[in-house]
Amino acid sequence: MEAEKWGRRIRAFRKLKGYTQESFAKKLGVSVSVLGEIERGNRLPTEQFLQMVAERLNITVEELSPPKHHT
Repeated sequence: MEAEKWGRRIRAFRKLKGYTQESFAKKLGVSVSVLGEIERGNRLPTEQFLQMVAERLNITVEELSPPKHHT
């Protein structure tokens, strides 16, 4: 569940900034399959990966993180 939310956020921001999955994976220095797995929610991104994504997209990790739902 958590991985899915991160993946959706990363994909949305990547598209917003005009990157294809291939070009963004290259910019991050990871394979397209790793980025794809994270975006699809099949793999939970590490703290280091999130930091890298935020830096490359010129946003903060806080902006990237899924909104917290209050119950």
